[in-house]
This record gives sequence, structure tokens and C-alpha cells, in this order.
Amino acid sequence: MDIKFGHIEIFVKDPIASKDFYINVLGFELETIQAEKFIWLKHAESLILLRPGKENEPSPNYQSARTGFVLYTNDLDKTGAELLNRGLMFKGTDGSDRCLTFQDPDGNWFQLVNPKEH
Repeated sequence: MDIKFGHIEIFVKDPIASKDFYINVLGFELETIQAEKFIWLKHAESLILLRPGKENEPSPNYQSARTGFVLYTNDLDKTGAELLNRGLMFKGTDGSDRCLTFQDPDGNWFQLVNPKEH
């Protein structure tokens, strides 16, 4: 079977407001704003669509989330420090101090790791 991921859709309360976090904190690039409510972002080879969604009760931690986005870095300490300087608040780990977890403003969970350290 010949399939591959096309893009990732992240549901947020207000995509226009959420784009600032993804661009200014995470460093994603704005591709386009579609119909004044869909935000297309790019990071490396990945396309991400921020789209309007229902406001859900956020999970209290990464382990209880229904979905998690894992971001890779070659230098966890350096990237973690850069994100802290941009205003990101880490919210613990996923069982190891080398698996940093955080949320976007809408409560979606992310993990930052160096895949070579797993």
C-alpha cells in the first residue's frame, strides 16, 4: 500500500490567536492563512494545520492526554533553554528528565526529546 502522512491537523479554539505560539515560541513558519480561520504552518518537511475545534477539558499531564506530539532535537539542553527564553513553560517529563513535556495555549500536549537519548 502506498500511503504517507499528508499533514497534521491540530484543533485549537482560535487558530489566528494560536499561530503566535507556534511561530514565535516553537519557530514554525507561516505558510498561509486560508479563509481567515485556517492557519497553515511548516516546520522542516512537516505541514501543520491549525483549525477551529471544540474546547476540550485539558489533560492534567502528558501521560493522560489522548494525543501527544513529539518534537525531536539533536541538543535537548540547548533547545530547551531557547524555548524557555521564548516563554515556553515545561510541565514536567514523561518518565525521564530527558523527555520534556509542555502544552500549547489550547492544552494540546507536546514532548521534546533527543531521539538518540532513548
